[in-house]
Amino acid sequence: MYLSLSPVSNLYLFALNNNALYWPSFTVQLQDLGTFVTVAAERSFSVAAKKLHRTQPAVSQAIRRLEEELGDRLFDRSVRNGALTEAGRLLQEYASRLLSLAADAEVAVRELQQVRRGRVIVGANEAAVHSLLPYLERFAQAHPQALVEVRRVRSRSIAAELLNRNLDFGVLTFQPADRGLLSLSLGADELVMLAHPKHPLAERRRATIEEVGQQTVIAHNDPSPARERVLRAYERRHTPINIQVALPSLDGIKRAVEMGIGVAVLPRRCALTEIARGQLVAIKVPGLSTRRQVRLVFRRGELSHAAEAFLAVAKEAGASPI
Repeated sequence: MYLSLSPVSNLYLFALNNNALYWPSFTVQLQDLGTFVTVAAERSFSVAAKKLHRTQPAVSQAIRRLEEELGDRLFDRSVRNGALTEAGRLLQEYASRLLSLAADAEVAVRELQQVRRGRVIVGANEAAVHSLLPYLERFAQAHPQALVEVRRVRSRSIAAELLNRNLDFGVLTFQPADRGLLSLSLGADELVMLAHPKHPLAERRRATIEEVGQQTVIAHNDPSPARERVLRAYERRHTPINIQVALPSLDGIKRAVEMGIGVAVLPRRCALTEIARGQLVAIKVPGLSTRRQVRLVFRRGELSHAAEAFLAVAKEAGASPI
């Protein structure tokens, strides 16, 4: 029987399982392939046996199994130099590639277990990213080769994305009703009025919701839970809010407030750096400044190695169950 293997482009029709190689017409143990490649390289059964730390009969049996499975001779027994047959030369080429592929696969899985190739996907809106940054820093220090991808996802969509396994974690200011989700607290946050240090209200610790509404307000033009809470609060009070500027990013809003264009109502954590530097001041607004827990939400059950490592880092950094 003439041995015919598919072209290189079809090499991936092979499948690895339990250290065995499956092809529609035969099953081959990877160990036998490794033995064959060593014998072919050494051109000697006895030398290959010593190199593999196996007996010569065991090596001969491995080659015999391959030949019986393939239905063709791999070595020319009529000569003593261990010459390969045409089938043997063809199998040597493919076997070498397969063994290299199997070794690469094992290394990749090991690295994944060691969080060297792992990836963590987090869903968060723009404001929530600021609460996440300290944990990202710690994780990067602990696992510098792992990848963390933070995707911009609307808060109302995060629970579904987690349950559909499109995300490993989500950052929210509320606990989703789904029983399949758990959460850790990343700390508390509250809505405040951000203003320029020379703004007329800057020296006050508090401002009324009506006073804030009378200012030139700079708002985010992307719907978010924080924006909705502010608008609902003004609707309940039957009080107008003077939104004159709408911008697409928090950084743009903060920069506009620093320039004195107006004020903004945002979560305090979005501007911790600017507040600490004296570039902005944060003024509490009773009726808007309800403190809320920022939560790291994740699925019950098994997580990837990288996600487990991220969860461990978050707990070590102070994130606590809610």
